[in-house]
Amino acid sequence: MYVPAHFKQESIPILHEAIRRSGFGTLVTMGESGLEASHIPMLIDPSPGPFGTLHGHIARANFQWRHATTGVQALAMFLGPNAYITPSWYPTKHQTGKVVPTWNYVAVHAHGTITFFDDPSDLRTMVTKLTEVHEAARSTPWEVDDAPAE
Repeated sequence: MYVPAHFKQESIPILHEAIRRSGFGTLVTMGESGLEASHIPMLIDPSPGPFGTLHGHIARANFQWRHATTGVQALAMFLGPNAYITPSWYPTKHQTGKVVPTWNYVAVHAHGTITFFDDPSDLRTMVTKLTEVHEAARSTPWEVDDAPAE
């Protein structure tokens, strides 16, 4: 990702917070048929340091988890607030005209080796963690145990 030097953020806690605030990213993997991407909920765990580990859930029906090439790097992209910036906002537009439109945004790209798992206990733990995070603000949060056992 191209990042102009004056916008570059290298603070891991700040990058982790941007991921937490987004909570939903685009996962890109390479498989036999080429690149595949899915939009999935993800959580950031700061361990192991210094960069941490992303955990997410991809639906069983989504074949990306079966197609991804083992040991190949994956990319997770998180997009935060963004907005078009008109050149009309800059005083230099009227002075010199040397301005162009731009886009301000928050984006975090994380990459590493991906691991998929299919163990029912591990899946339940992951879905429970995601549910707890995303239901936390509700006065009566839904819980995984609220679903029928089957």
